[in-house]
Amino acid sequence: MFAIENLHKSFIASGTEVRAVDGISLGIETGKLITLLGPSGCGKTTTLRCLAGLERPQSGRIVIGNRTVFDSAKRIFVPASDRGIGMVFQSYAIWPHMTVFENVAFPLRVARAKKYSAAEIADRVSRMLDMVQLAGLARRPATQLSGGQQQRLAFARGLVHEPAILLLDEPLSNLDAKLREQMRLELKRLQRSLGITTVYVTHDQSEALALSDEIAVFDAGRIIQRGTPQQIYRQPQNRFVADFVGSANFLPGTVRGSDGDLTAVETAHGVLRCRFVEPLGAGLKALFTARPEDLALFDGAAAAPPPDANVLKGRIVNRVFLGEVVDYVIDLGDCEWRARAHSDDFAIGQPVLVSVAPQKCAGLAG
Repeated sequence: MFAIENLHKSFIASGTEVRAVDGISLGIETGKLITLLGPSGCGKTTTLRCLAGLERPQSGRIVIGNRTVFDSAKRIFVPASDRGIGMVFQSYAIWPHMTVFENVAFPLRVARAKKYSAAEIADRVSRMLDMVQLAGLARRPATQLSGGQQQRLAFARGLVHEPAILLLDEPLSNLDAKLREQMRLELKRLQRSLGITTVYVTHDQSEALALSDEIAVFDAGRIIQRGTPQQIYRQPQNRFVADFVGSANFLPGTVRGSDGDLTAVETAHGVLRCRFVEPLGAGLKALFTARPEDLALFDGAAAAPPPDANVLKGRIVNRVFLGEVVDYVIDLGDCEWRARAHSDDFAIGQPVLVSVAPQKCAGLAG
């Protein structure tokens, strides 16, 4: 549905050039949702704004559908109003002096590509309000809506003119935690039912994992890994991705050899086995990594780890009760690891055996 090719966008800050977007190429199939994920200042929002036509890149090419909307070589730049996109911002940008109905109708009233009759506007707005479950609030002033309702109103306004692409710039960040979780499900339902190609920008890893067909992880103006949520989480290609998407524990080591799909890494805590996305040769430096939720804790007396597991010895130094899980901090001697367990059986100061299946561990280039 869209293609970004070798895009560059720089800004001057305090006399220094900042490469906000540094040679990015990106695209996705029609009807899919791709998330641009990364920390603040990594280039994800600038990329979105370039796609929308709100920023003019220095070089590169952008195609939406079969239409080139930016090409530096051919000096093509189609303004945002003519790109056929819908956009929902973090602030929602709801018109406070308009009713719910008029907020949604506004893009149709000012459209330049097509003139809509009053009947067409009424029909489109009515269908869109039904879809976002605001049908009974059409005549209500927009300022009298709750945060979740205003967010759904912003979605309706972004979708009412049936755009080719929907661009979402951190649309859930102003909501409280419980409402944000509810709206994730609502957003995914809307996106799937409409079959609209969607580009979603966020720094929230859980949002990206929950919503996306694909994730592109950004850092310093570049895409450093792209894949499905499962690939990004279970097969990180470097330490940044492993540490940014969720939580991860690390141990430095040296590759000793491979047996099938498992590789042995010698660490200060013994030889541990894991899977490498890209194999490393024997003798090379590596990082052994494991997710906190994949760790199991044993006291070594009443129960013991499975015989084929990676096992490390440690001591509980902190614990936090989080309701459905307990977050433990374990001192391994030269570093601390975190484990999330459903068991509340371990006390601060207690020696433990930390067990993790080799298939759940990842190896990275060190």
